Amino acid sequence: MITLYYMLVSAFVGLSFVVFYTYVGYGLVAWLLVKLKGRRQAAVALTELPHVTMIVPAYNERDYLSEKLKNCLSQNYPADKLHLLFVIEGSTDGSAEFLEQQHLPNLRILSGTERLGKIAAMNRAMKQVETPITIFTDANTQLNPEAVSRLVSRFTEGVGAVTGEKRIQVDDAESAAGSGEGLYWRYESFLKKLDAELHTIVGAAGELFAIRTDLYELVEPDTLLDDFVISLRIAGRGYRVEYAPDAYALERPSHSVGEEKKRKVRIATGGFQAMKRLAYLLNVSRYGWLSFQYVSHRVLRWAVTPFCLPLLLILNALILIVIHFENQHSTAEFVWWLVLLAQSIFYAAAYVGYVLENRQTRWKLTFVPFYFVFMNWCVLLGFVRFNRGNLSGVWEKSKRAV
Repeated sequence: MITLYYMLVSAFVGLSFVVFYTYVGYGLVAWLLVKLKGRRQAAVALTELPHVTMIVPAYNERDYLSEKLKNCLSQNYPADKLHLLFVIEGSTDGSAEFLEQQHLPNLRILSGTERLGKIAAMNRAMKQVETPITIFTDANTQLNPEAVSRLVSRFTEGVGAVTGEKRIQVDDAESAAGSGEGLYWRYESFLKKLDAELHTIVGAAGELFAIRTDLYELVEPDTLLDDFVISLRIAGRGYRVEYAPDAYALERPSHSVGEEKKRKVRIATGGFQAMKRLAYLLNVSRYGWLSFQYVSHRVLRWAVTPFCLPLLLILNALILIVIHFENQHSTAEFVWWLVLLAQSIFYAAAYVGYVLENRQTRWKLTFVPFYFVFMNWCVLLGFVRFNRGNLSGVWEKSKRAV
């Protein structure tokens, strides 16, 4: 007969495996599969550079517009083939007046007095795009000069979208949240390289990504993760989403833990929203590799692992209680006390990192556990927010470090 003790141990081991696979195991499996499959043969690139439209949604981003415009114009791409479309609906900070004074032949402005949100603005903008390729980029990011040309060069046969790399510009004195954000995105970039070699990227970086214009589908106005939904819907139609790490968007980290929390909770909320709308991608018999990557890289991280972490603590405590009442004082009890101690030390380190962050003091030994716990806590908060409903594509921007 299976005892309660063994049932609890089995549950603990199973949940531990899920956590390990989510953050480490999938990377190892993807790396091994790429080695076994061999590198994908390079397809023939475009023989002639196409016309490209770069869309820049910019609600009240006047402080960034001057540098962003210079950055767009400095791209190493034929000027007569690069068209700029700034969407500044609802801005009240003089953005429209500034852009209208530029008098550039390849610059168009979409403005209006009503703020409908980024998604509504993008849907409206896409109706005016006539070029075969559209690039989306945020107003508060700086692109490397070769970004556009490198994105375009990845549009080989079978590729429907290309995502650039998001890089966080972190100074030595930045907050733990900022440092953790930079570390997180470096790890994400590593996984994306494996994803691209294995089959496809599962989620573009909203700071910089490009699509074939004719593949764009109007996005629901209340969508929170437009980049994720747009790119996964393209992948679901049989196209690959390619990765161009040599085309990057440089962004400053969040101004504070509070600002980073606001951003992470919104992303997590959008993740649950997206998973509901993209549920059809779970059909592995139809989508094959895409389903495997989607579940391994996204669904587990957003919808499963954050709930496993508190359960592991509870199960660990229950196992020790069962051992005590069954008088099984043995080596097993000692081992489970060590496991509980290890978990306690990890969360204690995360708490110390949180306290030091609030005091604007950093200790590298604590910011990794702090950011790990912080990310998963934000997912749980995002789940609560998602279940409350009344989501809107209009949100307050998170402040970035200057």
